[in-house]
Amino acid sequence: MDVQEVSSGKQMKELKNELVRFMMLYKFALDELNTKIDILKQEFHYIHDYNPIEHVTSRIKSPESIIKKVHKKGYSFTLPHIKENIKDIAGIRITCSFISDIYELSNMLQNQQDIKICEVKDYIKNPKPNGYQSLHLLLEVPVFMSDRVENVCVEVQIRTIAMDFWASLEHKIYYKYNKEVPQKLVDELKEAALSAAQLDRKMEGIQKEMNQLKDTVSTEEDLQELLIDKERFFLPPDFFSTGFIK
Repeated sequence: MDVQEVSSGKQMKELKNELVRFMMLYKFALDELNTKIDILKQEFHYIHDYNPIEHVTSRIKSPESIIKKVHKKGYSFTLPHIKENIKDIAGIRITCSFISDIYELSNMLQNQQDIKICEVKDYIKNPKPNGYQSLHLLLEVPVFMSDRVENVCVEVQIRTIAMDFWASLEHKIYYKYNKEVPQKLVDELKEAALSAAQLDRKMEGIQKEMNQLKDTVSTEEDLQELLIDKERFFLPPDFFSTGFIK
Protein backbone atom coordinates (compact mmCIF):
# COMPACT_ATOMS: atom_id res chain seq x y z
CA MET A 1 0.00 0.00 0.00
CA ASP A 2 1.56 3.32 -1.07
CA VAL A 3 1.42 6.69 0.71
CA GLN A 4 -1.44 7.95 -1.48
CA GLU A 5 -3.62 4.95 -0.61
CA VAL A 6 -2.92 5.41 3.11
CA SER A 7 -3.78 9.11 2.87
CA SER A 8 -6.99 8.35 0.95
CA GLY A 9 -8.02 5.71 3.50
CA LYS A 10 -7.39 8.14 6.36
CA GLN A 11 -9.49 10.83 4.66
CA MET A 12 -12.34 8.38 4.12
CA LYS A 13 -12.24 7.38 7.78
CA GLU A 14 -12.26 11.02 8.90
CA LEU A 15 -15.15 11.78 6.54
CA LYS A 16 -17.11 8.80 7.86
CA ASN A 17 -16.50 9.89 11.46
CA GLU A 18 -17.64 13.43 10.71
CA LEU A 19 -20.77 12.17 8.99
CA VAL A 20 -21.60 9.83 11.89
CA ARG A 21 -21.02 12.66 14.37
CA PHE A 22 -23.19 14.96 12.25
CA MET A 23 -26.11 12.50 12.18
CA MET A 24 -25.72 11.79 15.90
CA LEU A 25 -26.32 15.48 16.63
CA TYR A 26 -29.80 15.21 15.16
CA LYS A 27 -30.50 11.97 17.02
CA PHE A 28 -29.51 13.60 20.31
CA ALA A 29 -31.64 16.67 19.49
CA LEU A 30 -34.65 14.39 18.91
CA ASP A 31 -33.95 12.57 22.18
CA GLU A 32 -33.78 15.89 24.02
CA LEU A 33 -37.00 17.22 22.54
CA ASN A 34 -38.85 13.93 22.95
CA THR A 35 -37.93 13.97 26.64
CA LYS A 36 -39.29 17.51 26.99
CA ILE A 37 -42.52 16.53 25.25
CA ASP A 38 -42.94 13.50 27.50
CA ILE A 39 -42.40 15.64 30.62
CA LEU A 40 -44.98 18.20 29.44
CA LYS A 41 -47.40 15.38 28.64
CA GLN A 42 -47.08 13.84 32.11
CA GLU A 43 -47.23 17.21 33.87
CA PHE A 44 -50.39 18.17 31.98
CA HIS A 45 -51.96 14.81 32.81
CA TYR A 46 -51.23 15.08 36.54
CA ILE A 47 -52.41 18.69 36.84
CA HIS A 48 -55.44 18.65 34.53
CA ASP A 49 -56.26 14.92 34.55
CA TYR A 50 -56.19 15.07 30.76
CA ASN A 51 -53.65 14.14 28.09
CA PRO A 52 -53.57 16.49 25.07
CA ILE A 53 -51.19 14.20 23.14
CA GLU A 54 -52.51 11.15 21.32
CA HIS A 55 -49.35 10.04 19.57
CA VAL A 56 -45.73 11.12 18.97
CA THR A 57 -43.43 9.94 16.18
CA SER A 58 -39.96 11.11 15.22
CA ARG A 59 -37.59 10.52 12.34
CA ILE A 60 -34.23 11.54 10.91
CA LYS A 61 -33.74 11.93 7.18
CA SER A 62 -31.44 9.28 5.71
CA PRO A 63 -28.10 10.44 4.25
CA GLU A 64 -29.44 9.49 0.79
CA SER A 65 -32.52 11.67 1.29
CA ILE A 66 -30.38 14.58 2.50
CA ILE A 67 -28.06 14.31 -0.51
CA LYS A 68 -31.04 14.27 -2.90
CA LYS A 69 -32.43 17.43 -1.31
CA VAL A 70 -29.01 19.13 -1.39
CA HIS A 71 -28.70 18.30 -5.08
CA LYS A 72 -32.26 19.44 -5.83
CA LYS A 73 -31.82 22.77 -4.03
CA GLY A 74 -28.33 23.36 -5.42
CA TYR A 75 -26.65 23.66 -2.02
CA SER A 76 -22.97 23.04 -1.35
CA PHE A 77 -22.10 19.45 -0.38
CA THR A 78 -20.48 20.38 2.93
CA LEU A 79 -21.81 19.56 6.39
CA PRO A 80 -21.88 23.21 7.60
CA HIS A 81 -23.88 24.26 4.54
CA ILE A 82 -26.24 21.30 4.93
CA LYS A 83 -26.85 22.18 8.59
CA GLU A 84 -27.44 25.83 7.70
CA ASN A 85 -29.82 25.25 4.80
CA ILE A 86 -31.73 22.03 5.49
CA LYS A 87 -33.87 22.50 8.58
CA ASP A 88 -35.98 19.34 8.49
CA ILE A 89 -33.28 16.70 8.91
CA ALA A 90 -34.80 15.88 12.31
CA GLY A 91 -38.56 15.89 12.65
CA ILE A 92 -41.22 15.17 15.25
CA ARG A 93 -44.92 14.74 14.57
CA ILE A 94 -47.39 15.13 17.42
CA THR A 95 -51.01 14.09 17.03
CA CYS A 96 -53.62 15.70 19.29
CA SER A 97 -57.33 15.14 19.75
CA PHE A 98 -58.45 18.74 19.38
CA ILE A 99 -57.29 21.97 17.73
CA SER A 100 -57.14 23.72 21.09
CA ASP A 101 -54.67 21.02 22.24
CA ILE A 102 -52.39 21.93 19.34
CA TYR A 103 -52.05 25.55 20.42
CA GLU A 104 -51.80 24.61 24.10
CA LEU A 105 -48.92 22.25 23.37
CA SER A 106 -47.28 24.76 21.03
CA ASN A 107 -47.31 27.39 23.79
CA MET A 108 -45.81 24.94 26.28
CA LEU A 109 -42.97 24.10 23.90
CA GLN A 110 -42.30 27.74 23.03
CA ASN A 111 -42.12 28.61 26.74
CA GLN A 112 -39.18 26.26 27.28
CA GLN A 113 -36.28 28.53 28.23
CA ASP A 114 -33.55 26.60 26.44
CA ILE A 115 -35.44 26.26 23.15
CA LYS A 116 -35.11 28.91 20.47
CA ILE A 117 -38.12 29.48 18.21
CA CYS A 118 -36.80 29.87 14.67
CA GLU A 119 -40.07 29.79 12.74
CA VAL A 120 -43.79 29.15 13.15
CA LYS A 121 -46.01 28.24 10.20
CA ASP A 122 -49.71 28.00 11.00
CA TYR A 123 -51.37 25.95 8.27
CA ILE A 124 -54.48 25.57 10.44
CA LYS A 125 -55.49 29.22 10.35
CA ASN A 126 -54.05 29.46 6.82
CA PRO A 127 -54.36 26.04 5.11
CA LYS A 128 -52.30 25.26 2.03
CA PRO A 129 -54.15 25.48 -1.33
CA ASN A 130 -54.50 21.68 -1.44
CA GLY A 131 -56.25 21.69 1.95
CA TYR A 132 -53.29 20.62 4.12
CA GLN A 133 -53.56 21.69 7.77
CA SER A 134 -50.98 21.47 10.53
CA LEU A 135 -48.97 23.70 12.85
CA HIS A 136 -45.24 23.68 12.07
CA LEU A 137 -42.60 24.81 14.56
CA LEU A 138 -38.91 25.08 13.74
CA LEU A 139 -37.11 24.77 17.07
CA GLU A 140 -33.42 25.05 17.86
CA VAL A 141 -32.37 22.63 20.62
CA PRO A 142 -29.01 22.73 22.43
CA VAL A 143 -27.07 19.45 22.33
CA PHE A 144 -24.22 19.11 24.83
CA MET A 145 -21.35 17.13 23.33
CA SER A 146 -18.11 16.20 25.10
CA ASP A 147 -16.20 19.14 23.60
CA ARG A 148 -18.85 21.67 22.57
CA VAL A 149 -22.51 22.69 22.55
CA GLU A 150 -24.33 22.46 19.22
CA ASN A 151 -27.67 24.13 18.50
CA VAL A 152 -29.63 21.77 16.27
CA CYS A 153 -32.85 22.50 14.35
CA VAL A 154 -35.81 20.17 14.75
CA GLU A 155 -39.05 20.55 12.82
CA VAL A 156 -42.16 19.83 14.90
CA GLN A 157 -45.52 19.23 13.22
CA ILE A 158 -48.59 19.28 15.45
CA ARG A 159 -51.96 18.22 14.06
CA THR A 160 -55.24 16.56 14.97
CA ILE A 161 -56.09 12.93 14.23
CA ALA A 162 -58.27 14.04 11.30
CA MET A 163 -55.50 16.25 9.87
CA ASP A 164 -52.98 13.44 10.22
CA PHE A 165 -55.26 10.93 8.51
CA TRP A 166 -55.81 13.32 5.60
CA ALA A 167 -52.08 14.08 5.24
CA SER A 168 -51.22 10.37 5.29
CA LEU A 169 -53.78 9.61 2.58
CA GLU A 170 -52.64 12.55 0.46
CA HIS A 171 -49.01 11.39 0.70
CA LYS A 172 -49.93 7.84 -0.37
CA ILE A 173 -51.92 9.09 -3.36
CA TYR A 174 -49.15 11.41 -4.57
CA TYR A 175 -46.58 8.63 -4.10
CA LYS A 176 -48.70 6.16 -6.08
CA TYR A 177 -49.21 8.56 -8.99
CA ASN A 178 -45.60 9.84 -8.83
CA LYS A 179 -46.95 13.35 -8.04
CA GLU A 180 -49.04 13.36 -11.25
CA VAL A 181 -52.41 13.05 -9.55
CA PRO A 182 -55.59 13.24 -11.68
CA GLN A 183 -57.52 16.47 -11.14
CA LYS A 184 -60.58 14.52 -9.97
CA LEU A 185 -58.60 13.10 -7.04
CA VAL A 186 -57.09 16.53 -6.30
CA ASP A 187 -60.59 18.00 -6.05
CA GLU A 188 -61.78 15.11 -3.86
CA LEU A 189 -58.78 15.52 -1.57
CA LYS A 190 -59.56 19.22 -1.17
CA GLU A 191 -63.18 18.36 -0.35
CA ALA A 192 -61.99 15.74 2.16
CA ALA A 193 -59.74 18.34 3.80
CA LEU A 194 -62.74 20.63 4.28
CA SER A 195 -64.73 17.74 5.75
CA ALA A 196 -61.87 16.92 8.13
CA ALA A 197 -61.73 20.56 9.26
CA GLN A 198 -65.49 20.55 9.83
CA LEU A 199 -65.18 17.31 11.83
CA ASP A 200 -62.46 18.87 14.00
CA ARG A 201 -64.66 21.87 14.76
CA LYS A 202 -67.62 19.61 15.55
CA MET A 203 -65.60 17.42 17.89
CA GLU A 204 -64.14 20.49 19.58
CA GLY A 205 -67.68 21.74 20.23
CA ILE A 206 -68.71 18.39 21.71
CA GLN A 207 -65.64 18.41 23.95
CA LYS A 208 -66.50 21.90 25.26
CA GLU A 209 -70.07 20.83 26.01
CA MET A 210 -68.77 17.75 27.85
CA ASN A 211 -66.44 19.90 29.94
CA GLN A 212 -69.26 22.29 30.82
CA LEU A 213 -71.49 19.39 31.89
CA LYS A 214 -68.63 17.91 33.89
CA ASP A 215 -68.05 21.23 35.66
CA THR A 216 -71.77 21.51 36.44
CA VAL A 217 -71.94 17.98 37.85
CA SER A 218 -68.77 18.52 39.87
CA THR A 219 -70.13 21.76 41.28
CA GLU A 220 -73.43 20.16 42.27
CA GLU A 221 -71.63 17.22 43.87
CA ASP A 222 -69.59 19.61 45.98
CA LEU A 223 -72.71 21.40 47.23
CA GLN A 224 -74.92 20.34 50.13
CA GLU A 225 -78.59 19.71 49.35
CA LEU A 226 -81.21 21.69 51.32
CA LEU A 227 -84.97 20.97 50.91
CA ILE A 228 -87.37 23.80 51.83
CA ASP A 229 -91.11 23.50 51.08
CA LYS A 230 -90.41 20.78 48.54
CA GLU A 231 -87.91 23.02 46.74
CA ARG A 232 -84.36 21.78 46.41
CA PHE A 233 -81.41 24.15 46.99
CA PHE A 234 -77.67 23.46 46.70
CA LEU A 235 -75.44 25.35 49.14
CA PRO A 236 -71.69 25.25 49.80
CA PRO A 237 -70.68 23.05 52.79
CA ASP A 238 -69.17 25.95 54.75
CA PHE A 239 -72.56 27.71 54.65
CA PHE A 240 -73.75 25.37 57.41
CA SER A 241 -70.66 25.96 59.56
CA THR A 242 -71.14 29.74 59.65
CA GLY A 243 -73.23 31.59 62.19
CA PHE A 244 -76.02 32.17 59.67
CA ILE A 245 -78.08 29.26 61.05
CA LYS A 246 -78.26 28.98 64.88
